Amino acid sequence: MTEHWHSADQVFDGRHLLTRHGICLSGGIVSAIKPLAALPQGTEVTHHKGLITPGFFDIQVNGGGGVLLNTSPTVEGVATILAAHRKFGTTALLPTVITDGPKVLEQAAAACLSARDLPGAVGIHIEGPHISSVRRGTHANHLVRPMDAATLSIVGDLRAAGLPVLITVAPEVTAPAQISQLRDLGAVVSIGHTDASADMVQAALSAGATGMTHLFNAMSPMLHREPGAVGAGIASDAWCSIIADGLHVDPIMIAIAVRARPLPDRMVAISDAMSTVDGPDNFDLYGQHIQLRDGRLYNEEGSLAGAHLTMHGALKNLVSYGVSREDALRMCCHNPGQMMGLWDRVRLLGRVAEDVLLLDSDLTLRSVGIAREIAAPNPA
Repeated sequence: MTEHWHSADQVFDGRHLLTRHGICLSGGIVSAIKPLAALPQGTEVTHHKGLITPGFFDIQVNGGGGVLLNTSPTVEGVATILAAHRKFGTTALLPTVITDGPKVLEQAAAACLSARDLPGAVGIHIEGPHISSVRRGTHANHLVRPMDAATLSIVGDLRAAGLPVLITVAPEVTAPAQISQLRDLGAVVSIGHTDASADMVQAALSAGATGMTHLFNAMSPMLHREPGAVGAGIASDAWCSIIADGLHVDPIMIAIAVRARPLPDRMVAISDAMSTVDGPDNFDLYGQHIQLRDGRLYNEEGSLAGAHLTMHGALKNLVSYGVSREDALRMCCHNPGQMMGLWDRVRLLGRVAEDVLLLDSDLTLRSVGIAREIAAPNPA
């Protein structure tokens, strides 16, 4: 089998940022990562300026390409979302269904299960309907409800079929015993859209929740005498996702949260992207018209309604906010993979060539996919 070696100024293996390293493509798969000095003399290496990295993993994608999972809960809808985000370097994602009626949740779950073999489809994120009305954000209030047997059954069926499930719930409407039940089914439970106290959040984490959904947004704030959900999340060992568009959370607060975590590698970048990514600048949600203006998505009440962001954009933003390049890359690849127990799906070794990215030194995305013919040979 023919082997092709590629190098770059930097190679990110999914966890570590390496210099003077190369990757071997064998049969269209990254079969080895080695220091260039370890290669046999005379090995032909194609050198790329900039960075080689595995594609990004986004655990919260509501839509793309003009499609929302809620309004197109079909295999075709999932395929459109996958294609839209792949253009921007996201090669693995969780299609996300937000608060809706039981039928929509059933359809979305069935669609994600049927789409599991599509490149990049790695599970489902169920965000609501079991959230706080007070902190619902753009989620429809009349569809918000306590955890019920129907959702537990859907999650059980998905997990029995082997599909990874991330579910966002609020402790106010999801009892610790139900969180434990979700954990025992094999779902990853995240706390979000909650007005819970720090004590309630800590109880939910003790019951089996391991994540916090879009830290700072749609959760009780951190005050000097009441840590709220934000403070409890930052002080915990939980995975904390964050929307790094500079609009949902001030860049200073993002930098503070990254530095303040008690364990490294527990921050996860997400897009929370809506259908406007690679799609029209407006859409309808819950009968309301949502419009993209100045990079923000507004509903008719003037509230933020999801984000117009890609993971590539999040990476560049994080670096501009002072997060190290290695930590920012981990937030976009390694950390979400670890959170979901899907590290093998996002590390560089073993990746198909189509899921490897080439970025310029300024992190501009040059190519989704790597092939021998797209770069000049390394000068001797």
